[in-house]
Amino acid sequence: MPKRPPPPEGDIFALRLARSDPDLWPMLDAVYGAHPAYDSFRKALLKTLRKGWQARPADLRQLDLQRDLEPDWFQRPRMAGYVFYIDRFADTLKGVLDHLDYLEDLGITYVHLMPCLKPRPGDSDGGYSVMDYRAINPAYGTMADFEAVSAALRARGISLCVDLVLNHTAKEHGWAKKAAKGDPKYQDYYLMFDSPDLPDRYSETLVEVFPDNAPGNFTHYPAIGKWVWTTFNEHQWDLNWANPQVFLEIVEVMLFLANKGVDVLRLDAVAFMWKRMGTRCQSEPEVHMILQALRACSRIATSAVIHLEEAIVAPAEMLPYLGRGAHDGREGNLAYHNSLMVQFWSALATRDTRLMVHVLASHFPDRLTNATYATYIRCHDDIGWAVTDEDAAAVGLTGFAHRAFLSDFYEGGFPGSFAAGALFQVNEETGDKRISGSFASLAGLEKARDPAEVELAVQRILLGHALIAGFGGIPLVYMGDELAMLNDQSYRDDPTHAHDSRWIHRPRMDWATAADRHAADTPAAGVFRGVKHILARRAATPALHGGTPTRIVPVEGHGILAVLRDAPAGPVLCLFNLTESWLHLPGAAAAAQGITRMHDALSDQAVELHGGAIALPPYARVWLT
Repeated sequence: MPKRPPPPEGDIFALRLARSDPDLWPMLDAVYGAHPAYDSFRKALLKTLRKGWQARPADLRQLDLQRDLEPDWFQRPRMAGYVFYIDRFADTLKGVLDHLDYLEDLGITYVHLMPCLKPRPGDSDGGYSVMDYRAINPAYGTMADFEAVSAALRARGISLCVDLVLNHTAKEHGWAKKAAKGDPKYQDYYLMFDSPDLPDRYSETLVEVFPDNAPGNFTHYPAIGKWVWTTFNEHQWDLNWANPQVFLEIVEVMLFLANKGVDVLRLDAVAFMWKRMGTRCQSEPEVHMILQALRACSRIATSAVIHLEEAIVAPAEMLPYLGRGAHDGREGNLAYHNSLMVQFWSALATRDTRLMVHVLASHFPDRLTNATYATYIRCHDDIGWAVTDEDAAAVGLTGFAHRAFLSDFYEGGFPGSFAAGALFQVNEETGDKRISGSFASLAGLEKARDPAEVELAVQRILLGHALIAGFGGIPLVYMGDELAMLNDQSYRDDPTHAHDSRWIHRPRMDWATAADRHAADTPAAGVFRGVKHILARRAATPALHGGTPTRIVPVEGHGILAVLRDAPAGPVLCLFNLTESWLHLPGAAAAAQGITRMHDALSDQAVELHGGAIALPPYARVWLT
């Protein structure tokens, strides 16, 4: 038979538009339908989507088709992420190209370049105060350099993630500058008030994000006669998402970045996008409508791109960002599993998994639709002890006391603590404190004084990586954690960083240590080889697919976390010993979950029973099949 020609590209766009029509227009009708400019907005949006599709490079259109045929590509067990600040990893984007072999050696298939769009000069909240969405931070290079990196990563099968801040821009952004000059069109891009009356009323129910460095949620600018909504910092002006023109502008930016080779848009600070009097102005229903509509726009014009929605909130508030109810399967593809991170550190400190088991079993479904978690133990940010009073009480704890204990323990002041961290922000009203620190320092390597303590710290680090690799989702390794890098106290010598203890866990990459990673007999080399092995075994274990149900299994003893990955071809029971003691689990408990071979997929070795029990050494991790 003669080969059938492909349909015209315009038809493909029409098909994608029709596919996402139910996800797009009902959301926009609900949010913007009453706006006087809604009809013209709809026409402009269609034009923008078509223009973005037409501008898409041929290789990215091919990737669109591939991922349309393999929609679970980001859920597959070969996916493993690595997160870094460009200037901490390689100084510049061109320098990143020199270290791609290192990433490939580790087993990385997803790279998150921390904020790289052009920030305001000076304090930019770590790059999250953006003054130009279409330009790269000149300290890192140019947009041409960025495209070279994205192409090089793509050639190695590595997906690229970048940050797109949705809640605010820098006050130096072009829109903000025009607003400051009195342009009414651009003043409507932001939340600006002529008097403090409405800001004062809103403030009655708002919380302060950075009470130490940026108290309040509004800033008065006498020069322009306005009070401006500034949730995070004075230099970050909140966008007015009730204005459909803001939606349109952001869609144009999304498609621009996608056509430069971005695979994953990390949508930052999404919880704060919609404002409603009398509320915290976080996670309002319109936020989810807008995010679903933004996701539909990507699927129409750049369908290879997925969305990671950054919302570090309680489980009940976080799960809707992955789609619940009417948004199920239609909103974010990825969201951070903050609770898993918090509960890991909690269980390590207490040597008790009861709170961990309760939280993970009670608040999270066993599977998600068209979505999965980004799992992590550390990130660029601080650790806030997101343990509710209700969850603490369920296992006999007092919420306030437990949160205070965790802060004291990981700051290092609690008697017997192995950790060495630093305080970040103290809420004087609630007494809650947050903690900074590198994975290795919080896990005990910095304070270790003998080989036994060093070994325990190394095992804690590898335990954490095995947990995020086996739990379900994309495990994210924060730069340097794979080399057990310690806290960097030199941040205090930099006046732009000294006020922010989070820079203690943002050191420059230690390439000298990295060069010896395969040969040296050091904790750093041992951790690297261990993490590399974990990621390789994950990639070789189909049951760890992100779509496989994840169930928390109650077991005897209070030091073990048992996670069942209930795959159709056979389950995997992931066992984690969160203590420095030997623990035992009856073999019958594993058999009850369908485990018959007693084979450890992590070590790729048989597991022998001892007196009918599985022996778990200190900080053991086992993936039983």
